[in-house]
Amino acid sequence: MINVRFKKKSTIFDVLITFVGAVLSVGTVIYGVWQLGINETWPELVLNVFYITCIVLMAMYFFNYRITSMQFNYWSSLCVGATVLLRDILFPPPLAFFGIHLACLTLSVLLVLMLTYFYARKEWKTYSKRNLWMICIVDMLIATLYMYDIYLEPSNEYTQYVLTEIWIRPTVTYGLVACFVSEKEEQR
Repeated sequence: MINVRFKKKSTIFDVLITFVGAVLSVGTVIYGVWQLGINETWPELVLNVFYITCIVLMAMYFFNYRITSMQFNYWSSLCVGATVLLRDILFPPPLAFFGIHLACLTLSVLLVLMLTYFYARKEWKTYSKRNLWMICIVDMLIATLYMYDIYLEPSNEYTQYVLTEIWIRPTVTYGLVACFVSEKEEQR
């Protein structure tokens, strides 16, 4: 019998849908890198290393395999924070409008601060559900602003892959938050 960490069917469904969505998205972006060439798309490969790490951590956590809640919390927060730092703060994509760029940068800094505060807490299980979902909501706002900017610019062969890459992190963040919220419920 497979030993899964969660007992509620809704939580299992959330985590599995997130896992499948993230794996398909990462696969699509890797195919895009292969199709479009490594010289143009190498940053997506670097980001995919962090996304794949989050997916593996999520699977290990889901199947209760050699990972504690604290380890899952720390490493997944660190991986998501690294992708925010790399893609959105240090090497932001060129955007058509400065206002959208500034909003994305501000939200990215807020997201890194939220993640830092979350995994730096000794009693991280006391973090409220609202605060956990705010991490996911801020990440989705960033992705929505990027998507809006992409639709304002002319499309090319990269557009579909960029749109897929934009939504990988919010998908992973949703799964991680679903795991954290469920862990908190299990401890009560």
